Amino acid sequence: MAPSRRQAAVIDIGSNSVRLVIYRIEGRAIWTLFNEKALAGLGRDLASTKCLSPEGVTTALAALRRFKLVLEGWQAKDISVVATAAVRDSSDGAAFVARIRAETGFDVRILSGEEEARYAALGVVAGHPSARGVVGDLGGSSLELTPLTAPNAGVTLPLGPFALGAPRAIDVDKVRRKAEAAISLVANQFTAPEFHAVGGAWRNLGLLHMAMADYPLHVAHHYEMSRTDAIDVARFVARQSRTSLEGIEGLSKKRFDTLPYAAVVLEALIENLSIETVVVSAFGLREGLLFEAMSADDQVNDPLIAGCEALTAAPGGFPNLGPALEAWVSPIFEGLGNLFGDRDPILIAAASRLADLGARLHPDHRADLAFDQVLRAPIAGMSHAERAFLACAAFSRHTSATTHPEQNVVARLLTPERRLRARLLGAAIRLGCDIAGRNPDLLRHLHMVLLPDRLHLRADAHWGDMLLGEQTVKRASTLAQVLKVKLDLG
Repeated sequence: MAPSRRQAAVIDIGSNSVRLVIYRIEGRAIWTLFNEKALAGLGRDLASTKCLSPEGVTTALAALRRFKLVLEGWQAKDISVVATAAVRDSSDGAAFVARIRAETGFDVRILSGEEEARYAALGVVAGHPSARGVVGDLGGSSLELTPLTAPNAGVTLPLGPFALGAPRAIDVDKVRRKAEAAISLVANQFTAPEFHAVGGAWRNLGLLHMAMADYPLHVAHHYEMSRTDAIDVARFVARQSRTSLEGIEGLSKKRFDTLPYAAVVLEALIENLSIETVVVSAFGLREGLLFEAMSADDQVNDPLIAGCEALTAAPGGFPNLGPALEAWVSPIFEGLGNLFGDRDPILIAAASRLADLGARLHPDHRADLAFDQVLRAPIAGMSHAERAFLACAAFSRHTSATTHPEQNVVARLLTPERRLRARLLGAAIRLGCDIAGRNPDLLRHLHMVLLPDRLHLRADAHWGDMLLGEQTVKRASTLAQVLKVKLDLG
């Protein structure tokens, strides 16, 4: 069955930014088509005045009027407009929501702290279904903590940068004491080795750590930092002046006032919740709203497989080729042992769905272009090592060359054993594609068996001609060579 397809828009009125994101949703796959924000700072004065920032209100309303024009012609059911802590906690939040309705027609849903926490957790699950531990979503005015084992058991804490004193220059010791005092009250509920960091400030900390570590893959989603590394980058940022932060390339210029506060809160969380690994998530509240709206059938699908399938979908293509290739190549890997734990079957399925990625690319450059697309594709549900693995498999699907593009990325993220496995997977998929001529039904009549000393290809009766042809033998010989066995055609 073809996946459901629709477009959806989410307007997120936060304490710091007001953002419109337009998505394309294909079954379980979520694609960002348009993303625009205005850093209004609605919650900038909340701690002192209990009211929204007047300048922020002006900026936010201007942005929302523009968003209304962008969404002209959309049906209301396809647009979600939500507001979070600043609007929720301010004395004039209701009046602001009334102005939004009068000037734009948007009906704003003010989320409770518990709802905000739940949607952040659902968003992490949407982007990383095997995630474990606790989710922390840091906004301008609040921090939501949610255990992934119980998305409805989240709490909200007044630990956003504006609630702690931003945009004033930070008093590190004072802010740390406030953060630790608030976190200590709930620490027993949220202690976990794995912490999923949601929010632009923490994403910027992750990007800064990438630069400091000379990390070769500039993809924030699913970037991991050890406890020590996360504390180091947090302490580094917390002690920098605004002038010093302005001199660091790659940091968002509009977050210089809030970033030190975010850093102190992250360090306090790591130390009080016994966190060992911090995982940056580019998915959060907005994606959580989309995930909740999916059908139950779509929710249980794997986002990596769905994303790879959607990436290669084309009118007039071969929609059953990916599953047929998966079924055909999987048997030769059963006796080789898993290199990614229980993820190996999912990676084989994903790579099989990417088989036709190069169909509309120039044949002289398919391998390199496919490698780059997969390495940086905005597909959820995979770690950085898995990205590199699939990119290498996509490369070997189109060429027998052994030297990949971006060797620094491959060497940093994959062991030699995993690189060889990716080459094997790509060579097997290449053989299957060339034998079948993109006709998935043909693969049912050819059987591939890996024996200790040879790769045996056997055709059903009267289907032997499938094994004839110079190119078929060449592809099969390459696969046998990677496996370091003899080829047996019969």
